[in-house]
Amino acid sequence: MQQRKFILSEKDIPTHWYNIVADMDEKPRPPLHPGTGEPIGPEMLEPLFPEELIRQEVSQEKWIPIPDEVRDMYSIWRPTPLFRAHNLEKALDTPAKIYYKYEGVSPAGSHKPNTAIPQAYYNKQAGVKRITTETGAGQWGSALSFACQLFDIDCEVYMVRISFDHKPYRKTMMNTWGAKVFPSPSNNTEAGRNILAEDPDSPGSLGIAISEAVEQAAKDPHTKYALGSVLNHVLTHQTIIGQEAIKQMEMAGGMPDVVIAPFGGGSNFAGLTFPFLRLNMEEGHQIRFVASEPASCPKLTRGQFRYDFGDAVGMTPLIPMYTLGHDFVPAPIHAGGLRYHGAGAIVSQLLHNDLIEAEALMNKEVFEAGVLFARTEGIIPAPEASHGIASVIREANKAKEEGQTKSILFNLCGHGNFDMKAFEDYFAGKIEDHELTQSEIDASLDKLATPMVE
Repeated sequence: MQQRKFILSEKDIPTHWYNIVADMDEKPRPPLHPGTGEPIGPEMLEPLFPEELIRQEVSQEKWIPIPDEVRDMYSIWRPTPLFRAHNLEKALDTPAKIYYKYEGVSPAGSHKPNTAIPQAYYNKQAGVKRITTETGAGQWGSALSFACQLFDIDCEVYMVRISFDHKPYRKTMMNTWGAKVFPSPSNNTEAGRNILAEDPDSPGSLGIAISEAVEQAAKDPHTKYALGSVLNHVLTHQTIIGQEAIKQMEMAGGMPDVVIAPFGGGSNFAGLTFPFLRLNMEEGHQIRFVASEPASCPKLTRGQFRYDFGDAVGMTPLIPMYTLGHDFVPAPIHAGGLRYHGAGAIVSQLLHNDLIEAEALMNKEVFEAGVLFARTEGIIPAPEASHGIASVIREANKAKEEGQTKSILFNLCGHGNFDMKAFEDYFAGKIEDHELTQSEIDASLDKLATPMVE
């Protein structure tokens, strides 16, 4: 019998998060004040985040200790399994060995609790009573709702309208864990009301939802804001994925040649790849890293590396990122978690320095890949995860054409059990390809008055 699963014990849950900034020769540029354009210090973040998360956001330390209480909560579902995708390999008739780290075993069904748990923990330690946040497809909102329930904190979620309508059971899941969920743009905030006044039928975007959640947090001293991707501390928390995966790949026989993950703001990509990138930087490995993004929101492959706001209205500090423009509203594809205009500062710097790669995928190719994976490996993947699967299939087919035996590892960042509307649309022939024209990209970027990254 071929070995499919590579399982770790609870003693293998990492004791520290890995901060890749410590190993980067060229560090990310500092954030800038949205009004003055001058570099800002940690004090600018105090209205939104508790002190310990701010410390982690700006930390240069390589290893950040994980509190025992957080590790105890992690043990509800961690370590997560690593699988060899024998059936998919057979279906593709490829010499490649395909492995996937499966984060869908968490209570929320994705990798997002890896940062939701510590964020809720540090907010609880700081005496915070309420946390506001945004969510695209609902995975992050679900995770934070779950975490806030564990630590007895009120949670309010602004969910991108298109996903709010397409994924009602994600909303119900959040309600079950005690959270209040609002479709964004909403009438609750000035940002939401202004956008609705211009476009009453707005499908929403993560940038808009961030503006609403930040506005609510900024006006209440007992409320803080939490973000599920993009920021340094969020990406750092996710590195438990890759640390576990390194041990599991050693069990499977060796390190991968290619590591792949879908890309929205950077959290699941960072979580799997950063610990393997450390092996390149410290031990001379030659592992490739591929970020898979939608062709309808191609900030890594077609955006500009410049300072931009993290939200649509311009309330956040300016972050050095690959961006399509902060008021860019992507096509209403089902992969709501990938509909974000920009990339995190760390990932953007790594791409700028050619330490990682990126590719954009069409909608139909993504769903074809997701269905093939479900029919061979049994797990119905989230549309976001299916982007990574499509990139894996490209690599596996390339290995077949070249007659190479290569090892491919990807992050199956979440299941698609609440995404049946997406697959229903695919089988009904309603899934369309969306690829931005260069004129559309130029029009969005031409609006920006923010500086290019030097």
